[in-house]
Amino acid sequence: MPKGSPELIRQRKEEIVNACKRLYKTKSFKDITMKDIADETSFTRTSIYNYYQTKEEIFLALLMREYNLWIDQLKNTMQNVEIMTKEEYACMMAHSLEERPQLLKILSMNLYDLENGCRIERLSAFKAVFGRALKTVEETLIKYFPDMTSSKRQNFIYIFFPFMFGIFPYTYSTEKQKEAVENAGINYVFHTIYELTYDCVKTLLNS
Repeated sequence: MPKGSPELIRQRKEEIVNACKRLYKTKSFKDITMKDIADETSFTRTSIYNYYQTKEEIFLALLMREYNLWIDQLKNTMQNVEIMTKEEYACMMAHSLEERPQLLKILSMNLYDLENGCRIERLSAFKAVFGRALKTVEETLIKYFPDMTSSKRQNFIYIFFPFMFGIFPYTYSTEKQKEAVENAGINYVFHTIYELTYDCVKTLLNS
């Protein structure tokens, strides 16, 4: 167990996660090492192991934080907006994900392997946050579309959440990937996070 007050432990965990977030903007998951993360913090790599045993655990902590920020945003909307049309709801959901590219980027990774690299207590904590995200989206549907049946809400959730895993690769492409698409003769139109999410939500609401 790491030594120090609960506040110090929280601050150090936050510093580690922030370091990971900065690195992830310019490097891929496979290229980021625990040493890289330690070099971005104010303490040593050995100290990091007191808080996270693997880089998978750090990425999972970052993903948890992104989910919590998204949940808070949705709950804030519910507190401040009483009524929405389907178009307004689709717009709201699209904007909420447009502001969370880091969430979508991590989801586009191999989450199966990421989770396998974490201790059970860390994974259980993540699953609890993921469950909160599912529940929060369902709460938005109940609030804004009270006539929607339970089965339709479940259908929305079990399509929309897997859809989120594929948003980032379809909206963020490297120059190398774009060149490969062009060389392959594929007439592909790249869309934004907002456009893909808006269209998906509108389709699900109207189904």
